[in-house]
Amino acid sequence: MMEILELKKALSVRGKNGLPFLLSACVIWAGITVLFLLPLAIDTKNIFMLFATGLMFPIALILSKWTKSEWKMEDHPLSSLGLYLNLAQFMYFPIIFWAFVQSPHHMVVFFAVITGAHFFPYGWFYQAKAYFVMAPLISITLMLLGWTTDGSHAWLIPLTMLLFLVFLNFWLLVDYRKKIKM
Repeated sequence: MMEILELKKALSVRGKNGLPFLLSACVIWAGITVLFLLPLAIDTKNIFMLFATGLMFPIALILSKWTKSEWKMEDHPLSSLGLYLNLAQFMYFPIIFWAFVQSPHHMVVFFAVITGAHFFPYGWFYQAKAYFVMAPLISITLMLLGWTTDGSHAWLIPLTMLLFLVFLNFWLLVDYRKKIKM
């Protein structure tokens, strides 16, 4: 058991709790917020929102270099698990595509809830309580906000997601700094 804890701590420290990817998510969700403030048709906003997610990985790679964190650890036995945890999010994309066709004004809500929920297993992966707390908080809050927000205020969904991500980044940075002092 101790060996797994040590492996996860090494992942957490070397990968800096996944911060480059979450910082990249902040950039993406800031862009989505701006997009939803523009006077564009909802289908156009939704298509651009999907395209914006394609920037996630390249931005995260740049931020990994900037923060001097490792996003890929060839020598670590658990590193490929991180990829699988992230790819699992794509299994929910049929829901996104359903929303695009059947409920375009709610697509951003579905996308935000799925994004927030997919953080949960990273609590185990990085030994970071922040993921365990924030995943359900993000998902439930955005679902409730989605139920109470009309189409003209859809920008509140990505803005709220961005604020949650900023808070999550801060919490994970504090957690990372504690781990490197241990």
